[in-house]
Amino acid sequence: MLTYTDFLLAMPLFSLTVTVLLIIATEAARVGRARFSQFLAITGLLVTSLLAGLNLRESGVAFQGMIATDAASSYLTILLSLAGIVTALVARPYFEHRDAHRGEFYILLLFAIIGMVLMASANDLITLFLGIELMSFCLYVLAGFERTKDKQNESALKYFLLGAFASAFLLYGIALIYGSVGSTNLDAIARAYAGISNQPLFLLGTAMLIVGLGFKVAAVPFHMWAPDVYEGAPTVVTGFMATAGKSAAFAALAIVMIRTFDIGGSTTADVLALLAAASMVLGNVVAIAQTNLKRMLAYSSVAHAGYLLAGVAAGTAEGFAGVFLYLTAYTVTTLGAFAVIGWHERTNDEGTSLDDYVGLSQHQPVIAAVMALYMFSLTGIPPFAGFIGKYYVFMAAVRADLTWLAIVGVLTSAVSAFYYLRVIVMMYFRERDGEHIPLPRIPVMIALGITAALVIVVGVLPSTVLQLFMPAM
Repeated sequence: MLTYTDFLLAMPLFSLTVTVLLIIATEAARVGRARFSQFLAITGLLVTSLLAGLNLRESGVAFQGMIATDAASSYLTILLSLAGIVTALVARPYFEHRDAHRGEFYILLLFAIIGMVLMASANDLITLFLGIELMSFCLYVLAGFERTKDKQNESALKYFLLGAFASAFLLYGIALIYGSVGSTNLDAIARAYAGISNQPLFLLGTAMLIVGLGFKVAAVPFHMWAPDVYEGAPTVVTGFMATAGKSAAFAALAIVMIRTFDIGGSTTADVLALLAAASMVLGNVVAIAQTNLKRMLAYSSVAHAGYLLAGVAAGTAEGFAGVFLYLTAYTVTTLGAFAVIGWHERTNDEGTSLDDYVGLSQHQPVIAAVMALYMFSLTGIPPFAGFIGKYYVFMAAVRADLTWLAIVGVLTSAVSAFYYLRVIVMMYFRERDGEHIPLPRIPVMIALGITAALVIVVGVLPSTVLQLFMPAM
């Protein structure tokens, strides 16, 4: 039975649900055009952010322990809503240019965010699985949103087939954990963890859980889908799945592994540390060879999954804080980078090659400067957000006696400087011939302004961000 407390704690979810139902109703009644659906989506996401902000100092469980609301879940709801707002802003000019702007995009976008918020708020493995599946099915469709594009259809099909395979691992892992504990509730599992942590059945279930979530975060060796899907999907969708999807999956991974399982110093932590090191090395090394910017950022996202796994492997409150801070930095930076790529992309997919950015500073110095800001942040150069995010996850790894992992992270970050700074070299140190490049439309400029400002603010004032979700630790 729904209580007042349930309603209060789940207000952001209700807000998102009401918004998506309103969009469905307007689309069914053919009221207005897709622009009105965009307006409703952005308004609903703003309201959701406000409601989540009001819940930052609230904590409790709802729906008979299925959902937990605290500072961490409320903060992530705000971050996911921000990602949705930026994506909605850049989607209209991107799809209108390709004659594919339809209201269904915003319906799928909001349903995906509902699934992500469920993942971040899950207090039960069944809720976690439902959130993952809701998010995943929406992303499968969004990856092939332009039905007439063969490349998008191919990426959507690959994502669906491999995603279904990963979901099977995840569900079987949940079943094995249930067989060990007798419950799927995270609080019950946390209470029983000390007595079952070394049981073979529980360890096998945990391993399968890592496989399922490892696919969602694109960590090695579960990353093979990412380059093809990121390259083939619409650029605005790629930016959304690379940031919001990864943030929700990592939040779920951190909640399960750090809060529930308390993996610090365990064999599970060692396995995650090895996956982190492999992701850092492979992601950064292979990214060097890429000439397509979307594919380069796909392998870059694999490397960033490794950095984030270092915080999870630490298994401490510091690691938890580092993961959330890094997710903030990575989300705002990567969203901005994909917004620039989406603006620069042509209907025939030009604008995604490194060569297409030659001499960009000559025609659009402001956009080139913003893109350079994103590249500096992804490299980890101070005082930008990417640097402070890496600092926190590496510091957590060192204090958890994983110094070797932090060293791998620092060395691979140095490697990443080559391909990130190469974009800046193309924009500033190469001459460009050809026609003048027009400025982005106002919604894209607003999105770039929001993300660029946050890259600087998070880098300069990380303590302000930390204080938002510190009470959850």
